Amino acid sequence: MNSKPIPAAMLSVIALIFSILSFVPHHSCSATSFADTMLAGQSLTGNRTLVSKGGKFELGFFTPGNSQKYYIGIWFKQVASVQKKKTIVWVANRNKPISTTDLSSSEFKLLEDGQLVLFFMRAMNNYSSEVPIWSANSTTLKRVLDSSFKVVLHDNGNLVVLSLSNGSIMWQSFDHPTNSFLPGAKVGYNNVTNTSQILTSWRNSEDPSEGFYSVKVEPDGSISFIWNRLQKFYNSGVWNGHYLSNFPEMQSGLQFSYDYRTYANGSYFIYSVSDETPPLHIFIDVSGQLKTAIWQSNTQDWILVWTKPMPLCQVYGICGALSICNDSNIGPSICQCLPGFEKHNPKDWDLLDYSSGCVRNTSLWCGDKDDFQVMPNTDLSQIITSANVLVVDDAKKCKSTCLQNCSCNAYAYTTGGNNKNIRCLLWYGSIVNLKQVVGDTGVDLYIRLAASEDHLLGSRKKFSTIAIVGAVLSGLTIFGGIALVFLHRHSKRRSSETQKYAFLTAFRFKDLKIATKNFSDELGSGGFGSVFKGMLPDSTAIAVKKLEGVTQEEKQFRREVSTIGLIHHVNLVRLRGFCSEGAKRMLVYDFMPNGSLEKHLFRQNNSKILNWPQRYQIALGTARGLAYLHDECRDCIIHCDIKPENILLDADFSPKIADFGLAKLLGREFSRVLTFARGTVGYLAPEWTTGVSITSKVDVYSYGMMLFELISGRTNLKQVNDGRVWFFPTWAAKKVLSEGQSVLSILDDNLDGVASIEELDRAFKVASWCIQEDETQRPSMGRVVQILEGLLDVNHPPNDWYLHPLMASEETSGFFSKITSKATE
Repeated sequence: MNSKPIPAAMLSVIALIFSILSFVPHHSCSATSFADTMLAGQSLTGNRTLVSKGGKFELGFFTPGNSQKYYIGIWFKQVASVQKKKTIVWVANRNKPISTTDLSSSEFKLLEDGQLVLFFMRAMNNYSSEVPIWSANSTTLKRVLDSSFKVVLHDNGNLVVLSLSNGSIMWQSFDHPTNSFLPGAKVGYNNVTNTSQILTSWRNSEDPSEGFYSVKVEPDGSISFIWNRLQKFYNSGVWNGHYLSNFPEMQSGLQFSYDYRTYANGSYFIYSVSDETPPLHIFIDVSGQLKTAIWQSNTQDWILVWTKPMPLCQVYGICGALSICNDSNIGPSICQCLPGFEKHNPKDWDLLDYSSGCVRNTSLWCGDKDDFQVMPNTDLSQIITSANVLVVDDAKKCKSTCLQNCSCNAYAYTTGGNNKNIRCLLWYGSIVNLKQVVGDTGVDLYIRLAASEDHLLGSRKKFSTIAIVGAVLSGLTIFGGIALVFLHRHSKRRSSETQKYAFLTAFRFKDLKIATKNFSDELGSGGFGSVFKGMLPDSTAIAVKKLEGVTQEEKQFRREVSTIGLIHHVNLVRLRGFCSEGAKRMLVYDFMPNGSLEKHLFRQNNSKILNWPQRYQIALGTARGLAYLHDECRDCIIHCDIKPENILLDADFSPKIADFGLAKLLGREFSRVLTFARGTVGYLAPEWTTGVSITSKVDVYSYGMMLFELISGRTNLKQVNDGRVWFFPTWAAKKVLSEGQSVLSILDDNLDGVASIEELDRAFKVASWCIQEDETQRPSMGRVVQILEGLLDVNHPPNDWYLHPLMASEETSGFFSKITSKATE
């Protein structure tokens, strides 16, 4: 149907009406909030804003944090009114800020021809001129003859310039995203222009200019993570119809859904939310991670739903040059300068921008007067391509070669996975993407230090005067130290009881009874007691374990609980608090929404089938958690009951080891024999019944048994009709080693053969080594991590290992009875 042109007089009337309506404030607040529409000729200045029709988003001038710069941006209106700070989703002039002195003269204006412009008035020689700072791609605007224009802020956060004559979109912010992906926006790839829409991080928390990290859609529909516009360091995998293959977290079950669509000229991602969904924010963070956060009205804060990539040290260049990343650290300390170096720009580091990296404290002497300090457990996999490689047979030659070149900052002397190919690795100039790993899984990296640094001077120049003064000072220091220790211990006796448990919450029994609805929702039970789901008043879900058979006095119980509370790792369930009233003893943990690994492996209650990438990451994460317990805690912690039931899965299906704090805390030199078996039939190491000393290798054995179950999706031990016990590892090893079948033959049938052959073969070999009867042949968990990460090669154990009498079918029945009786003593 043809529409008649609107007379110019009528357009003027319409424009006047919109002009009046747009200046009616919504709320009574210090800033003047307009309606969602601004007509041609109107502008925003000072604290005036546009507010979307439903009050979800707001547009106006803002300054981030303590910055003295101003920007035009869009933020969550509801969140800002509660938090008193703005969560920004789009910035117009991100690379061209307005100074404080220019703010009063700046305006964000819709011109008569439909151009959206930010400019300020510059006074010169008794007259002023408009200086444009930013414009909405005005040169590409399609002009509509005889039309007026308006700009509208929609409830999905999209800022749109519309033609009043036909309602066509002249320009929209959704086509020019900054760091955020909003519902209804299309982020995709154009086959005609071979270009992608790119989300780019802020430079730091107070600077929205383009940072070092970005994400873009590739032609195959995957999403690439990019550092410094060039280096691709992570990929999402392709769309499988439900989620990106490396992003299973997209199946969150929350009130929003993703979709990937193709059309004639390209493809794009889009997602939608329901009207009831609270504010949702998907953005590329300054950390280089893509994050999805949802607003929690009860806690009045953002709650992360999922983050990729994880852990943070997977982000390329996160710590800048000549710095090292360590995932076991928390907060800003995740990045640390190498020995002999200091932060290049400490202020940037305070704002979580580590890109400036580190610089030397002291200039090198450039010769054999310089020395080296070792950085143990360093992951070289990400920096090895930037090294100069020499084949030498002597570590001293490697060191001397580095010393001969003043640009050489580090070296490593290492061997290949097959103990051949001895290599000297030399790094010249900057070193980017260094990572420190847990346990003994890394390589020693030697960092060059100047001979003039204090700690080297002390060992190189021992003048007699310095020695005499040093001796006097040492004596005074020792005397003073003894006095301080005495005073510290005296004061500590008085203060320790009030500080020791400050990091845990001491819950009252009646509060936990209310939180768990009188302990009505049981999640499971085990040797230590039953676990119940609960909900705190702030709607935080918790898991409450009612301990059974605890006989310690309250003081001792609190002391042991405090030890558990000090243990933190990404692959361990976090302890929130405890309850100790009379005979009641309870522990309160974070709730794991996806339950136990056992539920998903053995398909309980129609649970989700775990794909191979998920299983492999669960195996790797569990190994990392155990390596931390064995090697990184102050005292070695032996779990004693590793099994799928004790591996819990969070919202991202990341593994969290449970019940580790309830196993006996053992010293590193512990060598006595336990008189009873602790653990579960099917996962118990032979040491429990043979009288051999118990070490951390019992956990390695249990882990190996569990790894076989991750591969196969079936239990390892099963009693058959004739009374014998079917033992899966023996059956699997015969299939692969004796019959020469592919490792795919032992894979869970539910996976339909879809798995990485390389990872599957690696996991099978690791599991086989872990369940060796001789504990000295089992690898440490640190070594297991290194193998699963692909940093070390691994061969099959001895060809006849699976024929050992302990594993033979005619003997297994007796072993089964033996460990059953022991475990129940």
